[in-house]
Amino acid sequence: MALPMMKSELRRFVFTTHLTSSAGWVGAVIAFLALAVIGLTSQDEATVRGAYLVMAPAAWFVLVPLAHASLLSGVALSLGTTWGLIRHYWVVLKLGITVFCTVILLIYMGTFRQMAGVAADPIVELGLVRNPSPMVHAVLALILLLVATGLAVYKPFGMTPYGTRKADEERQAFSSTRADRLRTVPRIAASGSPRWVYAVGIIAIAIALLVVLLLLTGTSFQH
Repeated sequence: MALPMMKSELRRFVFTTHLTSSAGWVGAVIAFLALAVIGLTSQDEATVRGAYLVMAPAAWFVLVPLAHASLLSGVALSLGTTWGLIRHYWVVLKLGITVFCTVILLIYMGTFRQMAGVAADPIVELGLVRNPSPMVHAVLALILLLVATGLAVYKPFGMTPYGTRKADEERQAFSSTRADRLRTVPRIAASGSPRWVYAVGIIAIAIALLVVLLLLTGTSFQH
């Protein structure tokens, strides 16, 4: 499945959006991993509670938009270029990882809200505020996103059966089109100007270029 090829300017814009959002997503996950570690290790109560309080709004304003931007721009880039959406295994795997991470993130937003509610309650003791879940999820998300990045760089595993079939069909179509064009060449040549006309034209162009070269170099015609 592929849409008509994107124009060069649009393709660059979509590629820039995808690259920026994907890299930003990885960076945001690293930042959340740091917050999770701070929440588990800090001895300052205000710092621990603040770490879990900031996770929910930061996820809505940073993680969720970056995840959706990466997913949508990746799909658009696949459909609008020759890579296609299901023609190559690395594209399918990368798409699967991105969809999986985005869905899990949306599901986990409820957990962020619960942790923020617990952290905001001053009656709850600090041991109950600490939660290893964000760190575990951040580590797993970071691993998956790095795997997706590696897939985009190395593009392993070749083409899917669908991609191979479509490539064969395109090659056959190209070969038949080329053969049709070659068959029309003799008829076009026969109905066109004689060959000596082209030969005279080439010689005239060569002489004209020689004259221009002599004039530019200041060389006299006698010399």
